[in-house]
Amino acid sequence: MRPDGEVNPIDTDYQIGQDNIVVNVGPFGLDIHNRVFAISGLAVVAFVALTLMFQNQVEPLFSGLRGWLTGNLDWFFIGAGNIFVLVCLGLAISPLGRVRLGGTEAKPDYSYLGWFSMLFAAGMGIGLMFFGVSEPLSHFGSAFGGTAMENGVRTDWAPLGAAAGDAEGATRLAMAATIYHWALHPWAIYAVLALGLALFSFNKGLPLTIRSVFYPLLGERVWGWPGHVVDILAVFATLFGLATSLGLGASQASSGLNHLFGVPLGDTTQIVLVIVITAIALVSVVAGLDAGVKRLSEINMVLALLLLAFVIAVGPTLAILTGFFDNLGAYLQYLPALANPVGREDANFAQGWTAFYWAWWISWSPFVGMFIARVSRGRTVREFIISVLIVPSLACVLWMTVFGETAISQFVKDGYKAAVEADLPLQLFAMLEVLPLSQITSFVAIVLVVVFFVTSSDSGSLVIDVISAGGKVDAPLPQRVFWCTFEGLVAIALILGGGLVALQAMAVSTGFPFTIVLLMSAVAVVKGLASEPRAV
Repeated sequence: MRPDGEVNPIDTDYQIGQDNIVVNVGPFGLDIHNRVFAISGLAVVAFVALTLMFQNQVEPLFSGLRGWLTGNLDWFFIGAGNIFVLVCLGLAISPLGRVRLGGTEAKPDYSYLGWFSMLFAAGMGIGLMFFGVSEPLSHFGSAFGGTAMENGVRTDWAPLGAAAGDAEGATRLAMAATIYHWALHPWAIYAVLALGLALFSFNKGLPLTIRSVFYPLLGERVWGWPGHVVDILAVFATLFGLATSLGLGASQASSGLNHLFGVPLGDTTQIVLVIVITAIALVSVVAGLDAGVKRLSEINMVLALLLLAFVIAVGPTLAILTGFFDNLGAYLQYLPALANPVGREDANFAQGWTAFYWAWWISWSPFVGMFIARVSRGRTVREFIISVLIVPSLACVLWMTVFGETAISQFVKDGYKAAVEADLPLQLFAMLEVLPLSQITSFVAIVLVVVFFVTSSDSGSLVIDVISAGGKVDAPLPQRVFWCTFEGLVAIALILGGGLVALQAMAVSTGFPFTIVLLMSAVAVVKGLASEPRAV
């Protein structure tokens, strides 16, 4: 799409797809970047094969990998998260905030309401379903239980200094820690890459792929091996980030089915669910984003809002409404301590929760960033950052407050212990159990988990395909089928090779190198914006 008004385009001889290999086999065709697709595709196939062949041997390997990365690099992940927030806030208040994506005269493609709903839907649906009850409840339980020492080392999982025996203090700390993981920091991670993709595509005229963001740093070398490495890392990060989400979604859906219908728990049920979810996503891929799939996604958002409204109405309504503002205040109060990357006494929390989350968000950033970029043409940088950071953050605060406050209130005021004592994937259903119409709401929750991932899987396979096709957005269908299928196969391999530990290990291990990519992209974005004309 041509820019509207003044821009400062990059003059390059590179043509989208010039390094691609085009192959036709009967009715099927391939149009793939000869190096990015070959290396990332072969590596993913080899990973799945080796993990399935050596299931027993890889479990301790994944466990050790996650432990080493989060134990030794937690300061790096936490510090990087802080940098992304500061970069975003700095751009928003600087003169660079007047740069308009798409040119000085560009008009937004979507209304505010439509844009905001897409921003929120893009990033966190399946995670909010999994962690909406379990994270506030987990932090509350560990904070309320206080600290525990063994050989001079803290062994508890409480955030900061805990709040032993203080229900009100533990609630504030739990909600502050939860919001820290779901508000400004993750959305800043998304915003940095999304802004870079939008700027270099809409204003600079480069392909909509990750390597384009690095043109100010690499120049024409971005079309060579340095760019290949960036795009390959983006493919790995996106694939394993989506596989992690699929694994979490499958574990929660299987727990819900066991809770409602007595379906057996275990790897077999989760694998069947992964296959079913992947099959539905494949139907969506083959059919294109037709009216049925779009309608399914819209229905899912309506169901999520209805579930939210239902819990507000039948849960501790006053505690939820007042808790929203109390929790925001607690978040701001504890934010400096939670975001401190060095000298932490709460090593388990900082490493096991925060470092994993930041790596997971970073692994999702190519997927979510590309989606946000595509729907944000016509916005100024200031408008973009404020909206991408603030609006979805407030929506996440509301969601976590509604589900978290309800679960904590059930324990503190009613003495209901089932949710606290349940495994993480089951805690949402245990919370809904003591509310009216629990059979219906639990079934709705299962449907939400499944459909949230179907839409994420379909969109994610499209993004990976664009990257591995050298920036082509209309690559042949078999390539998207390949990536969608292997998202499911990677999730199955990780479930069999260590379950949640393996899923987290791969999210962290692919998130680590891509964190370096994102930090470099932040520099490139500032350099790119500095050369752009600014809207009056």
